[in-house]
Amino acid sequence: MTVHFIGAGPGAPDLLTLRGRDIIASCPVCLYAGSLVPEAILDHCPKGARIVNTAPLDLDQIVAEIQAAHAAGQDVARLHSGDLSVWSAMGEQMRRLRALGIPVSVTPGVPAFAAAAAALGTELTLPGLAQSVVLTRTPGRASSMPEGETLTNFAATGATLAIHLSVQNLTRVVADLTPSYGADCPVAVVYRASWPDEQIVRGTLADIEDRLGEDIKRTALILVGPALAGEGFDESCLYAVDYDRRYRPQSSDSPWSGWTPEGQ
Repeated sequence: MTVHFIGAGPGAPDLLTLRGRDIIASCPVCLYAGSLVPEAILDHCPKGARIVNTAPLDLDQIVAEIQAAHAAGQDVARLHSGDLSVWSAMGEQMRRLRALGIPVSVTPGVPAFAAAAAALGTELTLPGLAQSVVLTRTPGRASSMPEGETLTNFAATGATLAIHLSVQNLTRVVADLTPSYGADCPVAVVYRASWPDEQIVRGTLADIEDRLGEDIKRTALILVGPALAGEGFDESCLYAVDYDRRYRPQSSDSPWSGWTPEGQ
């Protein structure tokens, strides 16, 4: 018996990995975060599967469901939205399960920031503008922030920021970021990326609060940084005509001349 933690993706049912789909189809028990995982993904569950929405459950109740499946020798598909590596609450569940000797596995999913970038049609790491993406959040009721992990500290790097779980704190976000990025820095708020009711609001640090409607209070990602403008960036060397690389050596003196994958 194994508990399979599966990243169910940002919302669109077809942004589920093939591995995740196949594991769901093999598990007689499925626990899913009903507030964020679309019900269409549950169509992959086998007929007669026990399907439990964990949104109203606490951690003890979730572990009890898993223990019951473990006692019955039944594999469990445990679905969380996005990818499990960030803000999934997987860590606390796995700690309990390992203490109980219950095997676990992890299948990654499409993260929300990637779905948001796709919706915007932009690359977040444009040469000459940004080569790093910082995934962060502001303090909330569920989790505080370590002392050094502040928006002002991250803003000092000039990186593209993907700020999760913070649209309700937009005023603070703008105040913390404006000194480093400037009031004209591009901002995009993507509400429910990849869902049918997805909304995109673009602006700058100076006007994004005025542009954002009153109805967007949760389930939105804030992206900030010069790369969002999609202009004024350099071309990478990767496809430059004179760039010497193993798949495109430029001369017989190249260290890659005569190189083949088989001979590596």
